[in-house]
Amino acid sequence: MRGLKDKVAVIAGGGSGIGAATTRRLAEEGARLVVGDLSADAACAVSSSIEAAGGRAIGLPFDVRDAGSVARLMQTAVETYGRLDALHVNAADMGAIRVDPDAAEVSLELFDRTIAVNLRGHLLCTQQALPHLLRSGGGAIVYTTSESAYIGEPTRVSYGMSKSGINALMRHVASRWGREGLRANAVAPGFTLTEEIDRQLDPGLRAEFLAGVRGRRLVSPQDVAAAVAFLLSEDAASINGQVISVDSGRTMRP
Repeated sequence: MRGLKDKVAVIAGGGSGIGAATTRRLAEEGARLVVGDLSADAACAVSSSIEAAGGRAIGLPFDVRDAGSVARLMQTAVETYGRLDALHVNAADMGAIRVDPDAAEVSLELFDRTIAVNLRGHLLCTQQALPHLLRSGGGAIVYTTSESAYIGEPTRVSYGMSKSGINALMRHVASRWGREGLRANAVAPGFTLTEEIDRQLDPGLRAEFLAGVRGRRLVSPQDVAAAVAFLLSEDAASINGQVISVDSGRTMRP
C-alpha cells in the first residue's frame, strides 16, 4: 500500500487479536510502530517479534482509561521516531461484553466500566494524539467500532451504545480537522475468529455464526488488519468520515 513505509503509527490496544494483526501488517508495510496494551507482556511480545523480523517497534504497558498512560504512549512515538503519522484505537473491555445484559438489567457499574474503555478511552487517545498528528501534517486515525453499533441486539446494551459513540466521535474528528489534513475512519468487524476463539469455539456455534454471514468463512484478525492498513495508507486519501464493515456481508449497510 502506498505511503506507509517509514510512517510512525501508534496501535492503542495491540497486544492480541485485531490489534496484534494490525501491528504486524503495518510492520510488513514498513511502518515504525509503538504498540500499547494493558498486558505489557503481550505488547512486548508483539514488538519483539517485529524487531526480530527486521522491523521497528516498541511495546509498552498502556491503560486507555488513564490520561497519563495515553499521553506517554503518544509521546513515546514522538520521542523515539520524531513524529506521529497514524493512530489505530483498538481498545475494548472484552470481559464486560460477556456479562452485558439489556437496558432493564444493566448495572451502572458495568455501563460505566464499558464506557470508560470503549468510548472515554477513545476520546483520550484522540485528544493526546491530535497535536502530534496535526504537527506532522494531519495523518490518519482508524477506530475499531463494531457491527453492534448497527444491528440492534437484545443484550449488550452498554457495548452497542459505546460503539455507536465511537462512530460519532470519528465523524466529528473527520469534520472538524479534515481541512487540516487529518482523516478519521472506522472499521466495524463482525464476529472475528481470533486464534483463541478458533481453538475454543464449539462446532455448533461455528456453524451458527457461518449461517449468519454471506460468505464461506468467518472474519479473521488479518482481514480487519488489512482494512485498517488501507485506511491509514495514502491509497485511502479520499476516504474520510466512513465506517468500513469487515463482517463477511453480515450487515450489508448502505
